[in-house]
Amino acid sequence: MLGADGLNLALMIADSGIIDSAVNDLMARSQVMMMAENRGMRASVKNHLAKWRGNVKNRITRVCETERFQHELGLYQQVIYWDEATFFKQIPDIIKQLEWHSAFYMQARRLLERNKGVNNPMFPHYFCDQWYQSLSEAIRQAQLNELESNKEKVLRDLYQRMETMKTMDKVTENGDETSVGRLWDMASAKLSKGDVAVMKKHASFLQKHKTVQEIAEQLGRMASDVNDPDLNRAPNEALQMVEEKSDHATDDIVGVHENDDLNKLLPNETMFLAYPELEVVFYKHLVDKRLMNYRMQGKSRTLRKVKSYEPEHKQADIEKGPFILCVDASGSMSGFPEQCAKAMAYALMQIALAGDRDCYVMLFSTEQITYELTRQDGLREASDFLSYRFHGGTELEPALKRAIDVMHSDRYRNADLVVLSDFIAPKQSEEMEQAVSALKRASNRFHAISLSKYGNPQLMSMFDHCWSYHPNLVGRLMKKW
Repeated sequence: MLGADGLNLALMIADSGIIDSAVNDLMARSQVMMMAENRGMRASVKNHLAKWRGNVKNRITRVCETERFQHELGLYQQVIYWDEATFFKQIPDIIKQLEWHSAFYMQARRLLERNKGVNNPMFPHYFCDQWYQSLSEAIRQAQLNELESNKEKVLRDLYQRMETMKTMDKVTENGDETSVGRLWDMASAKLSKGDVAVMKKHASFLQKHKTVQEIAEQLGRMASDVNDPDLNRAPNEALQMVEEKSDHATDDIVGVHENDDLNKLLPNETMFLAYPELEVVFYKHLVDKRLMNYRMQGKSRTLRKVKSYEPEHKQADIEKGPFILCVDASGSMSGFPEQCAKAMAYALMQIALAGDRDCYVMLFSTEQITYELTRQDGLREASDFLSYRFHGGTELEPALKRAIDVMHSDRYRNADLVVLSDFIAPKQSEEMEQAVSALKRASNRFHAISLSKYGNPQLMSMFDHCWSYHPNLVGRLMKKW
């Protein structure tokens, strides 16, 4: 065998530290460092870059899967298994196949011309070694180009998130780290000045109407007051024997890489020691940690504390479900009730961020429109919702049916369904009331916030909790001025 078997150049180069250097370079940028100084933001930035590190490693290790590298690697793997006689006979044809796509082509021609007519038995080994070095450099350069391209993309994404976070300081005014982390995940969408203005407007409305904020906070606390053992998650730590992949275990050979471990040396590397004039090459590779070694991997057993969550009857952390907001978007809600409904949704979004909960909004009138305020592009969703103009008629029953359908899954355990409406509508059917009662028994809660003093009491009686908020015109003017 003339060269390295089981060539795994892409993974070897990816593990050489170039990705860590790129991450360190990103963290060293002045704007990134300034953002990371914020206690809540530091973890978000580091988690974001850690996720990017894993993704970009996968991308650059697949660089050699391109047609160009696959063809050349195939030829290389073919040549290294030849004996010397076959090499001298067929190498001219191999060089011709490298002409249009290999950086090694011109060097290969020069090497062959210098050795013409002299069948030195060490020449095939030297030729394959030079070819290997050329392949390594070509793949390394391709990976660096891919890495630089991805680094520019992630840098633009970081700056975009930072810009969005600066404009959303009202949302994170309490400084809660969980809230900041969730908001960072939602900050990839670029917000226009109009988007920011509409959010600032409703944040200002909340400051002037403290009662709306108080109702939202009461709703947020109710998920923790549930006395259901199945929803309690008490952390339980125990020592367990776990198996982990380790490069120090020698169970399997998974590839080759450059190192200085003589115990894992590939046999062909000792060929340098067979000729005194090449012995110095062996020792130079040893000092530079460039000897081809088998890459070993196996499983090692270690004792580790494992934290698990088990249902317990004692007081513990409650698994809180999402907020589901059904907002009446009919024409009768336009004006002050519309402002209240949007401000309530905005307040609950903040509470959901702080409590690591989801927040869904369903606008209902003659049709239904849904928004998910806490997903990755949730800030854009929130802006779209807050900009929506209420019109049409009131059709509560289809909205409740749809909400009840989605609440029958495990994802909606311990959920809070909040209906914001003027409740100027008929009482719901007995079938609907039975469906609501069944979900109540499954630890879900139904809340009503009436924004009119003319709401139907019989309709609101099906809810667990009812709030009424409709200050008179004088009260509104006093708050405004």
